[in-house]
Amino acid sequence: MIGGGQLSRMTHQASVALGAGFRVLAQSANDSAAQVVADTWLGEHDSRDAVVSAAHEVSVVTFDHEHVPLTILRELEESGVAVRPASSALTFAQDKAEMRERLAVIDVPQPRWAIVESSTDVEEFVEKWPVVLKVSRGGYDGRGVWVCHSLHEVEAVMAHELKPGVRWLIEECVPFTRELSAQVARSPHGQMVAYPVVETVQTNGMCAEVIAPAPGLEESRSAQAQRIAMTIADSLGVTGMLAVELFDTGAELFVNELAMRPHNSGHWSMDGAVTSQFENHLRAVLDLPLGSPAPLGAWTVMVNVIGGDYPDMYAAYKHCMARDPGLKIHMYGKEVRPGRKIGHVNVVSDDLDDALRRARHAAAYLTGTIEE
Repeated sequence: MIGGGQLSRMTHQASVALGAGFRVLAQSANDSAAQVVADTWLGEHDSRDAVVSAAHEVSVVTFDHEHVPLTILRELEESGVAVRPASSALTFAQDKAEMRERLAVIDVPQPRWAIVESSTDVEEFVEKWPVVLKVSRGGYDGRGVWVCHSLHEVEAVMAHELKPGVRWLIEECVPFTRELSAQVARSPHGQMVAYPVVETVQTNGMCAEVIAPAPGLEESRSAQAQRIAMTIADSLGVTGMLAVELFDTGAELFVNELAMRPHNSGHWSMDGAVTSQFENHLRAVLDLPLGSPAPLGAWTVMVNVIGGDYPDMYAAYKHCMARDPGLKIHMYGKEVRPGRKIGHVNVVSDDLDDALRRARHAAAYLTGTIEE
């Protein structure tokens, strides 16, 4: 797995039970996965030599992020290495403009959009303000995305010089009532399983909590979201996990973004599903039969632990475990910094309010927001 972050760390946990050898290419020995994976190679994900060396004599190369240059991946593929998802699919997770163009071809619902090069192009596009301006490559967790309420704001953003190969993408601002995520796993021979559609809550562009399944989502609309995700996975030839982030307007669903890897919206599955997203990602890329995504309880709530000014995580960790033995806490081994994802908590319960209360309390205590 290229990338040594928390997704790689949690995928390694799944590899142990499967009996699969697991190698990680990490930037630093202090990276989340590098701390626990014995077969760790150090190097940059955009270094041709580092990636090719780490891929030597492995069965499959996969990723915990989408930022490996496609030229490197194509070289691996041409040499006979199994890259999953393939470069031909990963390009649509790397470039939002290419994603929009392809989704239009396969006719899945998405916001009105356009590629723009100047404020004149923006003026021609806008029917009403605000609009969403994005860079086509490199953005994540709210970075590289601006909600603009006037042409003046657009011009201020577009004054920034773009890197080569990056384009400006403008989209209508969808009046959504909530955000959903539909996750599927797909194997090389086309087997697919769909997880329950979940509701995600974003804070400052970062996922703060997930409720599985999405409360009040009609069965027909849940099935529609799952069909959208499966259509995209099949049409793009995705291998592994695919997360499709959706806007729910109450009447319609629109595709927002794609992630071709385990995703924050699927962390609930570690404790709330028969087979976690991490295990199914490995099963998929290794072309093993996929595991059941069925939930283990009526509700699972995941709340991210976001770093603040409270570095003493261990004392707080013990308190939360003693206070609520049913709580599942997953820490990533990362240095505590404000605004940084350092862990998450899961609660499975027959009562949604109970699950929300317990998960939110634990996350708040771990970050020092509350003291009792």
